Amino acid sequence: MSHPRPVVRPARRLRRAASATAVAVALLAGLAPVASAAGTGGQAAEAAAAGRRLDRAELQAGLDAIRDAGVYGIFSAARDGHRRFDGAAGTADLSTGRPVRADLRHRVGSVTKTFTAVAVLQQNAKGRMDLDRPVGDYVPDLLPGERGRKVTVRMLLNHTSGIEDYIADAFPSLQKGTTSSLDDHRYRTIRPAELIGYGVARPQRFEPGTDWYYSNTNYVLLGEILRKVTGQDPERLIAKDVIRRAGLRDTYFPGTDPHIRGAHARMYESFYGIIDPPRDYSVYNMTWGGTAGALVSTPQDLNTFYRALLTGDLLPRRQLDQMRTTYEVKSEKGEVVLRYGLGIYSLDTPCGPAWGHDGGVWGAGTMALSSPDGTRQVALGYNLMKYQRINEAGTALNPHPADAAMTDYRDQALCGRTVPKPPRAPQVPQHGSVEPPAPLSPALPALPALPPLPAR
Repeated sequence: MSHPRPVVRPARRLRRAASATAVAVALLAGLAPVASAAGTGGQAAEAAAAGRRLDRAELQAGLDAIRDAGVYGIFSAARDGHRRFDGAAGTADLSTGRPVRADLRHRVGSVTKTFTAVAVLQQNAKGRMDLDRPVGDYVPDLLPGERGRKVTVRMLLNHTSGIEDYIADAFPSLQKGTTSSLDDHRYRTIRPAELIGYGVARPQRFEPGTDWYYSNTNYVLLGEILRKVTGQDPERLIAKDVIRRAGLRDTYFPGTDPHIRGAHARMYESFYGIIDPPRDYSVYNMTWGGTAGALVSTPQDLNTFYRALLTGDLLPRRQLDQMRTTYEVKSEKGEVVLRYGLGIYSLDTPCGPAWGHDGGVWGAGTMALSSPDGTRQVALGYNLMKYQRINEAGTALNPHPADAAMTDYRDQALCGRTVPKPPRAPQVPQHGSVEPPAPLSPALPALPALPPLPAR
């Protein structure tokens, strides 16, 4: 099936998108403070428990609201102990009108990083990898010289290495004001060493360990360290030691296969209106994501994975504690917008902190969050990326109704009606993903911002 070339808007819009990423982290702020449930003693506990129960009708209404705000299709799974909600709203394929359903497979982008981090920490628990050992001791050919002696494995895991992201060079047209390389490289196979080379060739962002910057290069490097330490292909290792151990049935690395096995939605990319109409990128060789963001999964599998992780089924207590030792990521105003650990982050919700990750690739966004004990969970996928628009000044992304709707759905799934919804300005989604929200700034940070988050 042939595809028309996407409509490309003037390069000025891409430059404005790039400048917008400078303030993207600030847009992650705005999460509501924790509030306590009304009542006293046993009555308070009973009221809180009743308020937090999954309300399937309200959750479905939340998904409908996201669809009505302009996202083509969204599908989700929520859990509260043994209670579950699986829901969907919208369209999986614009050409046929096929509806989405709750259990579709999906490219989950940077959620992959938690899986990779678990594999690294498993090797640490076996004494095969020291988190505070220089990366150059393991892969001197990939991170040579002084940087190889200064950057540690832990710095790769928590994004404090200062190593630049590779996205701008892996998709070079983004630096020239067009998205043509998204199409040119649809079937390209790119080796990890080449991706790492792009990131390492760029200037160091800061002295290792002194700041925070979201970089996919860190996690491709971790994959190569796993290869060196274990003698195994890192994706196969993660499949064996993490995916199978967690009992996941619909999660896998696609390798060089550009197609997703099993039922899935089409995945549409807008790139902030530069690709108009949004184009389908569901068929794509994901070697450009690798151990940083190539996984395919479902909302149900992601909930199972994070519950297994947070309840101690995948890591010993010592390694899990290290994973949840975080670096505070702050906005330009000095406000903490999230706390990034080793391949997992924590952010505040109206009912307390939640742990997880989000991700984005061309056309596909994902978010997965859990309560600290893994009992209350929500995961969702959506198939229209970067639907927001850049403001006239070129300094930020305009708020979009879908962002606020996703935040409301997230809070409803995690918190129920335990606390009243506080007044809140619409959020722009950000997150920790594989693809860059804006060119030249691959690390938008693909950070989390929940509402979904797109970004690298």
